[in-house]
Amino acid sequence: MHIEPGVVDGAKLALSYATAAAAGGLLLKMSWDTIRNDGGVAALAMRSVATTLLVFSFFEIFPHHAVGVSEVHLILGSTLYLMFGAGPAAIGLALGLLVQGLFFAPFDLPQYGMNVTTLLVPLYAMSLIARRIIPAGTAYKDVSYKQALALSTSYQGGIVMWVGFWALYGHGFGAENLSQIAAFGAAYMLVIIVEPIADLAVLAIAKNVSGTIGNPMFNGRLHRPAAA
Repeated sequence: MHIEPGVVDGAKLALSYATAAAAGGLLLKMSWDTIRNDGGVAALAMRSVATTLLVFSFFEIFPHHAVGVSEVHLILGSTLYLMFGAGPAAIGLALGLLVQGLFFAPFDLPQYGMNVTTLLVPLYAMSLIARRIIPAGTAYKDVSYKQALALSTSYQGGIVMWVGFWALYGHGFGAENLSQIAAFGAAYMLVIIVEPIADLAVLAIAKNVSGTIGNPMFNGRLHRPAAA
C-alpha cells in the first residue's frame, strides 16, 4: 500500500496533509476508547509498542512487491485489531510506517500522509463493521472464518480504494493509470485469502495459551465478551 514517489506531488500533496490530520483524529478516538474501556493508558502504551514492532516487521521482513501504482504488503490489520484492539493497532500502523520511513525508506516520507490515511481510515471502518458482525457475547478468540473474512475484506478493500483514489487524484483517468490501478487492486486483494487464515491461526494460539488470558498486553475482548 506504499504510494510510489511521484504518484502525487507538488501542490497536490496538501490534500494528503488534510486527510492525515483527519486520520490522526480517528487514531485519537480509537486510542481514547482503549484508555476508557480496555485497560487505561498503561495497556494502550504496552500494546502500542508491540504493534509498532510488529508493523515494522511486516513492512521490512514480510515479502512485498511493487505492483502498478503501489506495493503489495501483508499488513495483517485485522489480526492486529483482534489481538490488541483498534487504538493500539492504529498507533502501531502509524508509528511502524513512520519508523520505516525515517530509517529505511526516506524516499517514502513525502507520501507519509497518504500512506497513513490509507492504513488508518480502513482500520476505523473495519472496527465499526466488527461491532456489527461480531455479537457482543462472542469473544474474539471465537470468531468464525466468515467473520474474519469479512473483516479482512473490509480492511484490504479500503486500502485498495484509497490507493486508487490517490492514483486517480495524482495522474487522472488515463488508460495506463487505470491499468496500473487495476493491477495493484487484483494483486492486493489476494491478501484476503491469507489474512483470515492468519487471524484464525493466531487466535487459536491465543485460545490455548493461558498467558494471554487477562494479560493487559492483549485486547480485553480477546477472551471475554464485550462489556454490557
